[in-house]
Amino acid sequence: MSPSLLLLLALGLGLAAWLAARARAWSFRRSAPTVRLSALPAYHGWYVALWVIVPAGLFALIWSAVAPQLVLNSVLSDPAAASLPPFGMQRATILAEARAVATGAAPGVFNPAGRAMVEPFREAIGRFDLIGLAALLVFAFLGGAWAFVRLKPDFAARVKVERAVMAALVLASLVAILTTLGIFLSLVFETSRFFGMVSPVDFLFGTHWAPDPMSRAEVVDGSRYGALPLFWGTIYIGAIIAMLVAIPLGLMSAIYLTQYASPRWRKWLKPTLEILAGVPTVVYGYFAALTVAPLVRDAAQALGVANASSESALAAGLVMGVMIIPFVSSMADDSIAAVPQAMRDGSLAMGATTNETIRRVLIPAALPGIVAGVMLAVSRAIGETMIVVMAAGAAANLSANPLDSMTTVTFQIVAMLTGEGSFDHPATLSAFALGFVLFLVTLALNFVALRVVKRFREAYE
Repeated sequence: MSPSLLLLLALGLGLAAWLAARARAWSFRRSAPTVRLSALPAYHGWYVALWVIVPAGLFALIWSAVAPQLVLNSVLSDPAAASLPPFGMQRATILAEARAVATGAAPGVFNPAGRAMVEPFREAIGRFDLIGLAALLVFAFLGGAWAFVRLKPDFAARVKVERAVMAALVLASLVAILTTLGIFLSLVFETSRFFGMVSPVDFLFGTHWAPDPMSRAEVVDGSRYGALPLFWGTIYIGAIIAMLVAIPLGLMSAIYLTQYASPRWRKWLKPTLEILAGVPTVVYGYFAALTVAPLVRDAAQALGVANASSESALAAGLVMGVMIIPFVSSMADDSIAAVPQAMRDGSLAMGATTNETIRRVLIPAALPGIVAGVMLAVSRAIGETMIVVMAAGAAANLSANPLDSMTTVTFQIVAMLTGEGSFDHPATLSAFALGFVLFLVTLALNFVALRVVKRFREAYE
């Protein structure tokens, strides 16, 4: 039985328990009209329903993970499994074909040896489906019965239900925290393995990046793992060139939409601008590789630059800047619109022009939101991969020339993890070290943004 059917059954039993418990609470009031219930009948219903749904739902999730292995063990213990080949890919293929036929997912088996295994699979699946169904009903009944007998007129069902909801909210909030903690710990573990092979000084300050995944892991040349050109390429493309495009255009578009555009124009322009945030990055990559990069190359050649390449940091940075305009514009738009109208009216009443009001009143007052939008855009830019892959190239150059081919941390992470190298090789482990540094940089940007926001928000409250 599929997990979805078990969960639906648990929800159906919970609905029945909710109706029965609510009817039970109403019976208290009918039998003794002078008795005042400590909670509404609906809370009594939710209390019993939770005691039915939660145990049954947890069992359904656990059973869906355990049942396939139980079925496989039962099939392998059948005498028909004695004719199967030894452990290996052929054996697994035969068992998968037989299981698919037994569940109705396939009309027949390709390997003749699998025909004898279809009936054992069918019997085992049917048997364990009945076991799972019976166990789910038992868990639901025990939980519901225990909760149902506790119902009394003075039972604080509302408090119990609200505590359960609070616990669910806490667990939901912990998911993001635990996920971040898991990512951080995994990066720390793999990075420590890499730094056991390569010196952190060579990695962080070396200027030559040329890892060799085919070399022997025992013989490591730390001078080939200098990641400084990668860090520079990431900052140069994502935090300098892209920001030179995104900040002025995003901020000016936000000023126009909030201060100059009519309501009719704003109704159309703001959603149109925010559509840019929904365009897949691979589309931006195609646009950068097929349109912007050739234009940059032709323009450079027209200006007399010899050997101008189609892969350049400038092409990737320009397209990346266009991509993150909505992040800057949307945050700046909301921040400027949130500035009290009295501040704007007071500035105009004192004789200031609209331009002076925007520069000296609105922008300083909205600076926390603008800074937050810029930091969000920077974090988004330095984590971009597809545009760099398709427009900036793979050369790790430590250069200030925007027409040179450059690469970034994210590109090299993809390159190191998509090959067939061993996870014990320093070339593969270097991807985790790069990811760890990128994680710390993004975290530092968020701290800076929070600090700036806190400082200026206190000044204008």
